[in-house]
Amino acid sequence: MRNRMHCFALACLVLVGVMALAVGMADPALAQKAGGILKIQHMDTPPSASIHEEATVSTAVPFMSVFNNLVMFDQNVAKNSFESIVPDLATSWTWSGDGTKLAFKLRQGVKWHDGKPFTAKDVQCTFELLLGTDKLRRNPRGAWYSNVEKVTADSDVDATFHLKAPQPALLALLSSGYTPIYPCHVPVADMRRHPIGTGPFKFVEFKMKESIRLAKNPDYWKPGRPYLDGIEFTIIPDRSTRMLSFVAGKFDMTFPTDVTVPLLKNLKKDAPQAKCTMRATGVSTNLIINRDLPPFDNPKIRRAMALTLDRQEFITILSEGESTMGGAMLAPPDGVWGLPPERLKNIIGYGNVEKSREQGRALMREAGYGPDKRMKLKVSTRNIATFRDPATILLDHLRHIYIDSELEIIDTAVYYNRVFKKDYAVALNLSGSAVDDPDVTFFEGYACGSLRNYNNYCDPEMTKLFEAQSRELDQKKRLMMVWEIDAKLQEAIARPIISNGRAAGCWQPYVKDVTIHTNSIYNGWRFEDVWLDR
Repeated sequence: MRNRMHCFALACLVLVGVMALAVGMADPALAQKAGGILKIQHMDTPPSASIHEEATVSTAVPFMSVFNNLVMFDQNVAKNSFESIVPDLATSWTWSGDGTKLAFKLRQGVKWHDGKPFTAKDVQCTFELLLGTDKLRRNPRGAWYSNVEKVTADSDVDATFHLKAPQPALLALLSSGYTPIYPCHVPVADMRRHPIGTGPFKFVEFKMKESIRLAKNPDYWKPGRPYLDGIEFTIIPDRSTRMLSFVAGKFDMTFPTDVTVPLLKNLKKDAPQAKCTMRATGVSTNLIINRDLPPFDNPKIRRAMALTLDRQEFITILSEGESTMGGAMLAPPDGVWGLPPERLKNIIGYGNVEKSREQGRALMREAGYGPDKRMKLKVSTRNIATFRDPATILLDHLRHIYIDSELEIIDTAVYYNRVFKKDYAVALNLSGSAVDDPDVTFFEGYACGSLRNYNNYCDPEMTKLFEAQSRELDQKKRLMMVWEIDAKLQEAIARPIISNGRAAGCWQPYVKDVTIHTNSIYNGWRFEDVWLDR
């Protein structure tokens, strides 16, 4: 009898264990630990904390987790796509039959970090900022929403986007980390230094050139999130120092776009336990030329500068051959819309480098320059390694077309002010596309009047083509239209694209549930699922 009872007890224990294991497998969150401060390196001081007013990953990474969007790209799916869009502050959405209205049903019970309730009025106010001409100090992505006529708050939990024409890609634009919802009751000026959001982390402190600190939002609307008690970003300008401090275990994560192909090899040797991912960043290295400033108002000079670029040399030196050539859109296979290699090679400047440079020298001679009359030039760039390194190569390439140049190194906050105001002659620039979609890349970088159209390229006929592809519902037909537009932009020397970049981010093995997105560096920094196993 005793033996039978003992066996029954053991069977019950085994059954309980199996049930517990099954529950644990069904709910992985049971294995996750709460607590701890995630320590991340940062490469430079962001211009401000106001995501809607800035155009740099330096702002997007540390402050995305302060906010929520209406919808977002799933933080645990590496590649952004329409299929990975999930609800955030909106619980559902519907399109009107003619594709000109997008209606959102909003989440109830959400509060801003200062305790005030979130409503549809906040959605309306956010887009009044973005649709206005003077409500933001600067509006880098205002061109994204040129097709939005207005946004209405139909009730506290209903908001509707009213469009001038169908725009299937709008939902992807709203999913970007660059599209947070701002509070109506907080002045925009306050958002630059003390942002208020609804996100998993609350702003604590922003010390210029030192650090950014965030703390867990204990009233976050998503049950059980976040796991971390907070996040600390330490600003370390020197990249070598950043790498050494990560290897020494002083930080939990590198800045997620910081590790180049050569650096990754060294880091894996010095810290073999580190988890890293090398991926396309959605960022192009490009040449911007102030076409309104003499002598660069001469198209022959601009074309000569494009012809002297040896794109393969940039790629070989900077990424040991892993970066890719491309046009305005992210090159395949990482990108959906980029020009295929067979079409790219026939575009001016993408073929035989020596032949192109000879054509460039001929154009410079026609413009009045030559071996006995060389142009003196200052090339501006941002004071971080990912800008400085290719800028150094550019100086050598310009030498082949009678241009002797020197670098002007500019701190991040000043650099963006300068290029926004067109206060430069020539610059080596990096441009990230927040979403791999033509509605972002074309309207933001090339449409007349866009703030991020840094070199004032403006062709009204091209803008009509941008609008036509945006409205096209047939995706195969749209792809053909996008290829034609991209090829025309490269032939027009609108903004010579040198390469599409690749970079790695690394983290210590005890940092769990990190997913670094593979086709944009701007959309994956909510951090609400990350936890520390220590």
